[in-house]
Amino acid sequence: MPEPRPPAPNDIRLRKILDETLVPAHWPDGFVMRSLGHGDAPALHALLTEVFEDGADGPFDEWWSRVSGDPEFDPALCFLVIDGKGLLAAAALCWTSAFVRDLAVHPQARGRGIGEALMWHAFAVFRERGAPHVDLKTNTVENAAAVRLYQRLGMSPVAWEG
Repeated sequence: MPEPRPPAPNDIRLRKILDETLVPAHWPDGFVMRSLGHGDAPALHALLTEVFEDGADGPFDEWWSRVSGDPEFDPALCFLVIDGKGLLAAAALCWTSAFVRDLAVHPQARGRGIGEALMWHAFAVFRERGAPHVDLKTNTVENAAAVRLYQRLGMSPVAWEG
């Protein structure tokens, strides 16, 4: 796996060991999960731009070229949560190396357990694929609520190099 960007101040790498502590994902009423399909990339880019302070890392064409061209990209590992109106409410973009690249929940969809369900789903998929663990990077100051979620799910800090 290509190493994530070097850590910024307060960045942390967290790991979930894929053991017997996994629980099934529970999707809130009115929300469904599916993998990335044809034509979904612009909505994913818009969600990432909305949710992350640094956006989706560039304009759509540049971002999509980087993401879809990455050797670890697999559209089956990009999990989208769609609300009752057919809008993208959340997404987890994962690499084939069992690394969660992005987890994003639209502000209007927060507080319903969608992020937690996405993570449990990702854990289960990677366990089925034979991965021993799932990693991600986050920032303890800028994403304090996310850190609490990840810790609640049983993720623990590991060395930056993994």
